[in-house]
Amino acid sequence: MSELVSGTQAIDRASALLIHVLEATTPPLLSELSRTHEIPKSTTSRMLSALERQGLVRRDRTGAFIAGDVLTQFARSQNHDSVLVTRMHPILEKLAMTTGETANLAVASNGEMRLIDQVDSNYLLGATNWVGKRIPFHASALGKVLLAYGAATIPLGKLDKIASKTITSRTRLLAELESVRKKGYAIIVDELEEGLVAVAAPVREDDGHVVGAISISGPSPRLTQRDLAKIGDVLIQEIQLLQANHEGKIGAA
Repeated sequence: MSELVSGTQAIDRASALLIHVLEATTPPLLSELSRTHEIPKSTTSRMLSALERQGLVRRDRTGAFIAGDVLTQFARSQNHDSVLVTRMHPILEKLAMTTGETANLAVASNGEMRLIDQVDSNYLLGATNWVGKRIPFHASALGKVLLAYGAATIPLGKLDKIASKTITSRTRLLAELESVRKKGYAIIVDELEEGLVAVAAPVREDDGHVVGAISISGPSPRLTQRDLAKIGDVLIQEIQLLQANHEGKIGAA
């Protein structure tokens, strides 16, 4: 029991040190952190070293502590996502209204695909909230787009079979990604869920760099292969139009 209390106390203290560093107007030194939190300097040093190893804090040129690379990268990513959602949400609304189906926006981050915005279908059937969910790249139209254009890399290891038509062969997946690059959009049918179909296209910066992907998805009885191809062309046109209106800087503040 004493070990549990000691461990909990250590976490509380380390958390307090981290919060102090993040909220400080002037980067604090070791001595200030030790004095303010009434923690022995040697203990404070060990805790800060642990936070440094995890990339949560780092020292500046004076030896004072500031936010580490992990936190600054996370903050940058969150800001980028917010800007991207603001810029792309009108397209999602327009596409959802035009097709009557669900529109999604996704980005690749730290080896995973994250859905960061969604406009729901007008129908009850097929209305699933995907925002915040982690979805395998190889089993989704959004993921295939991100892989095809280099926004993400094909995960190492086995490609899990998620549904009846999920691609589990790397050779087949590479061929599929080449097809995506030629057409400009990706399509899935029964690859993520049975009866679910989707089409996705890339969101680019002005330099051609892909920063995300948008998709339209719905149940197969409502969306045929021909419908998906038409929607794919519309996705490309709408993104290009928005890019022109924003001088290409879709993902920039």
